[in-house]
Amino acid sequence: MIGPLVVDPPLLQAPMAGFTNYAYRQIVRRLGGVGLPATEMLSARGFLTTGARGDDLPERLWGVKDEPRPLAVQIWDNDPGVLAAVAERLAREFTASVIDINFGCPVRNVSQKARSGSYLLRYPDRVGQIVARVVAACDPTPVTAKIRLGLTRQTINAADVARAVEVAGGAAVTVHGRTAAEKFAGLADWQRIAEIKPHLKRIPLIGNGDLRTPQSVVDAFGRWGVDGVMIGRAGLARPWLFRQAQAALAGRPVPPDPTLHQQHQLLLDHYRLIIERFGPKKGTILMRRYACKYAQGCHGAREFRIHVSRVSTPEEFMDAVQRHFPQPLHNLPLQHQHRAVGQANHAIGD
Repeated sequence: MIGPLVVDPPLLQAPMAGFTNYAYRQIVRRLGGVGLPATEMLSARGFLTTGARGDDLPERLWGVKDEPRPLAVQIWDNDPGVLAAVAERLAREFTASVIDINFGCPVRNVSQKARSGSYLLRYPDRVGQIVARVVAACDPTPVTAKIRLGLTRQTINAADVARAVEVAGGAAVTVHGRTAAEKFAGLADWQRIAEIKPHLKRIPLIGNGDLRTPQSVVDAFGRWGVDGVMIGRAGLARPWLFRQAQAALAGRPVPPDPTLHQQHQLLLDHYRLIIERFGPKKGTILMRRYACKYAQGCHGAREFRIHVSRVSTPEEFMDAVQRHFPQPLHNLPLQHQHRAVGQANHAIGD
């Protein structure tokens, strides 16, 4: 439970800037197994500025109003008033299921330049003030926080920050098992995550970091005693990991990975959603980052990434998929080949 929201299964999809947009979330929802999807990280200040100018909504809110629920929207800033104003609008106008506040982003523009994200970990009281203000603004929509272990290994204080979140009325806290200084180097420290649990009296602890297999998810619950887990980077390359982890947690046989034929179809369906929203030119360029994740771990994936990372038109994209995906599209049965190409052509207006 996150406040009144039942998260079943207790598998959350991590907010990831530049990746977890509407198209990705629809792929994950279709495959199943995710208890709570999340948007990309949204700048609260940027959202207010966009609204004041009367412009269209930020790209990171694409699809939010219309897609199924539950859905968490993650926001960041360091000003309690700004965050509260945006959270209230997201809760009322956009009917977000959860408002998540980012206190963990280590990216320089967020943490150092804007003094937000992981910068705020050094000030647990400030974190508490922010959470309290946002909770009051969007009640009864639950408010959660995503944090890291601390700024550095020498200044780990996640238990203090998590406790501040709880005292301020937060409904859950997600802890990534690295410090801000470590970014994504080394291994997530699940022992440190587990040590936070006794400091929380009423809210769930959600663990995050290096969950790459169904068994690692099972171990997170069984060995480290968390109440939920958040899957991030591994879910980009393997969006079916959520349904596999769900089965493993339930003691059922783990579904196999999709066949390469099915992965082809996922890739093309993902592309169709992207270009329907952004158009052929921008959509193709945006799709490069996602396409590079597909076929990760398969023989020939490196060759595919080299070619697909250079495309700039739908024709070039389809050519890269047909020629260089680990199992070339032209080796698919003819009816699958025609359907895949036809869907892409339809989406780009051919």
